[in-house]
Amino acid sequence: MPRLAANLSMMFNEAPFLDRFAAARKARFDAVEFLFPYEHPAGEIRKRLDGEGLTQALFNMPPGDWGTGERGTASLPGRQAEFRDGVKQALDYAGALGCKLVHCMAGIVPSDVPQVTAGSLYAANLAWAAERAQAVGVKLVIEPINHRDMPGYFLNTEAQGAAVVEAIGRDRLGLQFDVYHCQTTEGDITKRMEQFMPVIAHMQIADVPARNEPGTGEIGWRFVFRRMDELGYRGWVGCEYRPSGDTVAGLKWREEFGV
Repeated sequence: MPRLAANLSMMFNEAPFLDRFAAARKARFDAVEFLFPYEHPAGEIRKRLDGEGLTQALFNMPPGDWGTGERGTASLPGRQAEFRDGVKQALDYAGALGCKLVHCMAGIVPSDVPQVTAGSLYAANLAWAAERAQAVGVKLVIEPINHRDMPGYFLNTEAQGAAVVEAIGRDRLGLQFDVYHCQTTEGDITKRMEQFMPVIAHMQIADVPARNEPGTGEIGWRFVFRRMDELGYRGWVGCEYRPSGDTVAGLKWREEFGV
């Protein structure tokens, strides 16, 4: 049975962020993830985790200027110093929160930057960051993201992501396999899960096309969840979806699919 982690950036938005930890525990989640913790002191977040007996499964490195549309700096020229500062900040939070996985967003590459330039920067930055993370017991993960939601994002397919993981090393870098992004970009979800399971370190779920909870769209979740188990995946599965209504009322999908 998949081990589910509530994504507190998307779920339980009926409550302020710091109150969502208690809401997640009340809804029978054992772990949480979120996009970014940096607006809140790490000690305050750790207090909420400990108070509810929750595991911090994952969060993202600083993304650059999110408000202006930036989605990571790892592949952006001239941003190496900012990237490295972000790595240090993320690892400080990871240590404080007891979090073993941190997602490094690739970034949206400006149209005037050649792909080979972006790729070289991406590889160099990831290698540097992964080495620092490994030294403190943290693994970095990278996530292919679909072009419909995030036009111009540097990393799009599971094969691209897996190739980067193999180049840097499975011991220090993993693939974050998001069922929603995979289905939107490529389809053939469970065959890609089967192909890339050796490098998958984290998984996330949402239905297609609207990114709502499982059971609201086109994906055959009963089969997908069964294949996760059959393929031996034992990590957390982040519920990174937008509830179509009230978060708790929408959780009936867990009973429907036996998770």
